[in-house]
Amino acid sequence: MFEGVRWYAVHTYSGYENKVKANIEKIIENRKMQEYFEQIVVPTKETIEMRNNVKKSVQRKTYPGYVFLKMQMTDDTWYVVRNTRGVTSFVGPASKPVPLTDEEILTMGIEFPDIELDLDIGEIVRIVTGPFEGSIGNVKDINHQKKTVSITLSVFGRETQVEVDYHVLQRM
Repeated sequence: MFEGVRWYAVHTYSGYENKVKANIEKIIENRKMQEYFEQIVVPTKETIEMRNNVKKSVQRKTYPGYVFLKMQMTDDTWYVVRNTRGVTSFVGPASKPVPLTDEEILTMGIEFPDIELDLDIGEIVRIVTGPFEGSIGNVKDINHQKKTVSITLSVFGRETQVEVDYHVLQRM
């Protein structure tokens, strides 16, 4: 079904990323083009903000002004995406969108390879990327559904439990 699909970046008007995603999904459904599109993503990350002395969890767009599509590029799919309200252009020359490389996709955090985690509670692991890079901790809990692991680290001399994704861990 999804033969020849690649990731493409689409530039949008700032603040219209989710609207563009919804519009493209609606057009795909109306034109019955689901076989050409595998995934449409507006990457976000969770951040904590302080407002009026209250901590609030907020989802922030990782790449404002961009929507990422995993799709098969044809004249029809190019036309549908390019002519969606809110889309300004594909990333790449005007006549030929350039697919993102696998390395770019992994680095940007748009897609992660399927990881089978072979860890047990109590094992020692190292965090290989992110804010806790280089930290060594003890596995306390594994959530296979969310693909996360809770780890106890020593932060400023205190035991601190953090939750990290599978892909940032390395067995010691």
